[in-house]
Amino acid sequence: MGQRVKLRPWQKREIKKIFDNPAITRRAILSFGRKNGKTALAAFLLLCALCGPLARRNSQLYSAAQSRGQAAVLFELAAKIVRMSPALKAYVKIGDTSKKLSCPSLGSVYQALSAESKTAHGLSPVFIVHDELGQVRGPTYPLYEALETAAAAQQSPLSIIISTQAATDADLLSILIDDAAGGHDPKTTLSLYTADKELDPFSVKAIRQANPAYNDFQMASEVKSQAAAAKRMPSAQPAYLNLILNQRVEAHSPFISRPLWQGAEGAVPLDMGDNPVYLGLDLSSTQDLTALSLIAEIDGKFYHRPYFWLPEVGLVDKSRADRVPYDLWQQQGYLLTTPGQAVEYDFVADFLRGIFDSHNVRAAAFDRWNFKHFRGSLHRAGFSEDEIENCFVEFGQGFRSMSPALRETESILLASRLVQDGNPVMNMCAGNAVVQTDPAGNRKLTKAKSSGRIDGMVSMVMALVAAQSDQPEALAISPWEDPDFRIGQF
Repeated sequence: MGQRVKLRPWQKREIKKIFDNPAITRRAILSFGRKNGKTALAAFLLLCALCGPLARRNSQLYSAAQSRGQAAVLFELAAKIVRMSPALKAYVKIGDTSKKLSCPSLGSVYQALSAESKTAHGLSPVFIVHDELGQVRGPTYPLYEALETAAAAQQSPLSIIISTQAATDADLLSILIDDAAGGHDPKTTLSLYTADKELDPFSVKAIRQANPAYNDFQMASEVKSQAAAAKRMPSAQPAYLNLILNQRVEAHSPFISRPLWQGAEGAVPLDMGDNPVYLGLDLSSTQDLTALSLIAEIDGKFYHRPYFWLPEVGLVDKSRADRVPYDLWQQQGYLLTTPGQAVEYDFVADFLRGIFDSHNVRAAAFDRWNFKHFRGSLHRAGFSEDEIENCFVEFGQGFRSMSPALRETESILLASRLVQDGNPVMNMCAGNAVVQTDPAGNRKLTKAKSSGRIDGMVSMVMALVAAQSDQPEALAISPWEDPDFRIGQF
């Protein structure tokens, strides 16, 4: 307190990367673990743009955060710097109630905004700090979009994103980081400090990779203590990996870990030849995601190709509600749509007819919920009653049916026998699926969050069990789930 700030070499490098860019930086992304001076660096750059060498007359500057509390953090630190500096205090006025700083001699004004702000429209920012954008779930964020589009009225505006990583690939910050990593826009700079997945996550080497201030103004003893706690308690590991090692990790533990799922990605052939094919069908309600998994067994490996359907009408609204880019996935061919406001089972049945005609389908496992309505669609698509009875097999979604199915799926994945094609809709389902356990230790899939879709994971599990069983009758529902079951029948 009360001393001049001395920039570390890594901080100087980051500042030079932003301001020595020949293309003139429009967006700078800095991502590292917590407690590396993120807020302080953002506050100093903000003040440089308000009343220092970056200042422009009559300019507007904003910082954006998801909550009022988070928005106040950056403002309060910048205000504290002003109060402790006689030179700055002579030029900058502080508005604590409105969370504003102003430089009257230049006419420049800074204000902290949050997602709870009534509106961000009508603004014209020349400098923006997006604080902890990694907390945003999904690919869109109204406050981010409002500020970024508002900057179009300015010549050479600058946005700085300083945040730890988001949880999933489908979140806004992840999309921005991945695009920047591709080098598509020279006006975007990226500095990503993250621990390599191959390293021991509790090692000092891994911690240093994600934390440039480690053992400097980030206390090494405290970080080591957090690492030790995460190592002892698996439930604490996701938060440790995300916040300390700056890795994309959900706060919950999914049924399939991200590294294991990504490690299974590979080329899935379009032509399965005469190899046996197994299907898993998870029928949705009228407006939810319907999923079909195709598993082909080739040379001891199981090649997985998923298909998904949503209603065409209201797709953009559903993208906003679920915070996932269904509309983009539909344009890219990863998601199929049916006309109208509901998933039309006739389209799904016609698609199945095509798969049966072109593949050596041995069995199609299905969730019996809604199947009575689907049976008529199968008939209209050309399936005979004998074909339905012989090939379509009921699969219960309760603990007794799902628990052995999950064991089979885990065994296949751990043995590196699954090959999945990287479909982003399927990746979403894999990330959302967590396991619920009953008192007897049986397991079934459940959602990580209320809006998270897991239908693709459910259909894949059913298809894999069908492939392992290779006998339709082996997939019959557990007798304990059969309403007609009587103990006397044995």
